[in-house]
Amino acid sequence: MSSAQGFGSNTPRTKLTQSQLNAILLRHLAFRKSQPGGVRANLKMRDLSHLDLSGIDLSDADLSGAKLFSARLTGANLSNANLYAADLRLANLERADLRRADLRGACLRGAVLTEASMVEVDLRDGTLLHYDSSGEMTAHQYENAVLTSEMTAATIRGADLSRAKIANAFVMQTDLTDAVLRGTKFMRANLTGSNLTGCDLTDADLTEANLTGATLSGAVMTGCAINRTNFSGATLIGAILDAAQLRAPNLQAAVLAKPLENPDDDLRDLLVAHAAWIESGGKEGTRADLSTLDLSGRKLDGVNLSAAILNCITLRGASLAGVSMAIADLSLADLRKADFTNADLRGVNLERATLTGTNLTGAQLGPVHIQTMSGHVWRANLQRARLGMALLRNADLRKANLSGANLAGADLRGANLSEADLSGADLTGAALDGATLDNANTAEAIGLPT
Repeated sequence: MSSAQGFGSNTPRTKLTQSQLNAILLRHLAFRKSQPGGVRANLKMRDLSHLDLSGIDLSDADLSGAKLFSARLTGANLSNANLYAADLRLANLERADLRRADLRGACLRGAVLTEASMVEVDLRDGTLLHYDSSGEMTAHQYENAVLTSEMTAATIRGADLSRAKIANAFVMQTDLTDAVLRGTKFMRANLTGSNLTGCDLTDADLTEANLTGATLSGAVMTGCAINRTNFSGATLIGAILDAAQLRAPNLQAAVLAKPLENPDDDLRDLLVAHAAWIESGGKEGTRADLSTLDLSGRKLDGVNLSAAILNCITLRGASLAGVSMAIADLSLADLRKADFTNADLRGVNLERATLTGTNLTGAQLGPVHIQTMSGHVWRANLQRARLGMALLRNADLRKANLSGANLAGADLRGANLSEADLSGADLTGAALDGATLDNANTAEAIGLPT
């Protein structure tokens, strides 16, 4: 066996070959199954760099201080594992199970953790370790021995970090798009420049965290503690915030949705120019761009905003009954409790939009057939949209992309979901009496009646 210098330690690590590792894994598997000859895997301070551990079961194993640089751990089971001060730089942990793992002081710089389960993982400070004369691992006794956990430049898209402990950690320039961060502890964490688009930060603790330059478009922040949080230059356009949070003085340093200076006159002019743009096929007028505006509570019944740009718009509680918004871009929009009764939303883009409690009764969300030689079909995109408790009774959702959407408690009675993509959607408690699901893709959907 060769040796490699340990990360965060003065002691070299023993290098394992793939065959040696496989032998340890077999004994650990026997241990997990309570079979004769089984031994819990002890890989502390071992060098496992570049090895393939895809799909292996190392739950409860000791990997403290291990070097897993660029190791392949896709789909691995590391639940309850001890990864204290482990080196996981550039490791591939896509879809890995890290629930309740001890990652204190670990380095995950550049690691891939897309769709990993990291519920209740511990990423707080760790202490540098070394072996003493008896061969036991102990803490160094000199100053600056604390090792801060790091996830800088990691890719953690769609991962579940609910109730994780990430206090004081470095999470800079990290991609946390669509991650579940409910109740996660980020106190004093450095999230500078990170992407938290579409994240669920419900009841998370961001006290004294640094979010300078971070992107939180479409993030749900209800109940999130933001005391003394640094939001300098952070983008919160389209973020879902409580009324009390919006009054927080530190939020003024963030980039927020802005109201129109003269809403009645400005809106009228925009709608007139947009109507001319539609009627002339784009030769006259101007395509409406209402992105990032706050039009909460506005009465816009029956307006024609087909193909308009409404990215990150706030229309909370607005009245939009009978509107025409075919092929409009409403991605990351805040549409909570808005009224879209009988609206024309064919081919609309509602990706990551929040429509909690929104009334879409009788709305048209089917496809648009583009008049071209190819006969292209433009489907409505509701991927990862939040439609909890939304009213979708008798709505047309044919061929709609609802993959990963939250439809918990939604009223879908009489809705047409033929050929819709419901893969990974949450339909827990949804009312589906009389709904049509012919040829719909329901792979990995939850809450569907059996």
